Amino acid sequence: MRVINVAAAQLGPIQKADSREAVVKRMVALMDEAKARGADLIVYPELALTTFFPRWYMEDQAEVDKWFEREMPNAATRPLFERAAHHKIAMNFGYAELTPDGHHFNTCILTDKSGKIVGKYRKVHLPGHSEFDTKRAFQHLEKRYFEPGDLGFNVWRALGGIFGMAVCNDRRWPETYRVMALQGVEMVLIGYNTPSVNAEKPEEGPEKRLFHNRLSAQAGAYQNSTWVVCVAKAGVEDGHPLIGGSLIVDPDGEIVVEAKTEEDELLVHPCDLDATVFGKNTIFNFARHRRIEHYGLITGRTGAVPPPDETSDQSQ
Repeated sequence: MRVINVAAAQLGPIQKADSREAVVKRMVALMDEAKARGADLIVYPELALTTFFPRWYMEDQAEVDKWFEREMPNAATRPLFERAAHHKIAMNFGYAELTPDGHHFNTCILTDKSGKIVGKYRKVHLPGHSEFDTKRAFQHLEKRYFEPGDLGFNVWRALGGIFGMAVCNDRRWPETYRVMALQGVEMVLIGYNTPSVNAEKPEEGPEKRLFHNRLSAQAGAYQNSTWVVCVAKAGVEDGHPLIGGSLIVDPDGEIVVEAKTEEDELLVHPCDLDATVFGKNTIFNFARHRRIEHYGLITGRTGAVPPPDETSDQSQ
């Protein structure tokens, strides 16, 4: 058995006025609880240091850049790294990254138990739009503020296993999990900030959104025989509600633990990485069963192209 005690550290709402230092104190408190409960790894949400700022339309780039981190760790986050090293807990969290050459990414990192960064991922599947949309109940401007990730879906050896990372909307795309699974991934760490209501479909509320959250994580876990850890930033941020529903899913696609609140909440579960072996050696033994000669459209086409309508041709 290769058991990793995983702590899914859901964060409650972060208001626009909240400082990074105040948020880091909350993250440290959750880490202290995780240590007391025997955790080896703590997983925080997407954009863990700030409110979900893409809901706000901003034209001044200097105003936008205030939400981004220019280095990691930095003065605000160093206490988190120091506490992780002190507790000997590995960690994963998301933040907005501004690179030295001026690129903007929705990023997450993985550290080892000494607090050293061993992996970085930049969000690939950016949802939303890039300009102010009067038809939406609220804005979702990730395409305005971020560039698509340029690092791909990598995996890293850590804690005696093989780990991958993704961010929010990535969890809805099967390619996310499959590319990592083709590198032997045993646990996928995913943070998210998901609005409780669909901005373009108001009747789609939190129940449906939580259903899709579970569905995406469970399908990704089962179809790739991997653990999946999904962690939310939840609750009402300046009048805008986000779903909770943080969960850990085992390699059979079953939810083993799920958050009950929309506040700061810690879920801890022992995850045996060897539980991935059976699925990887049987129904999802890729080397034996995959037929890549039939998968060309997956990388050769983006939008769907229906076949010709022969009925329409005959009527002309």
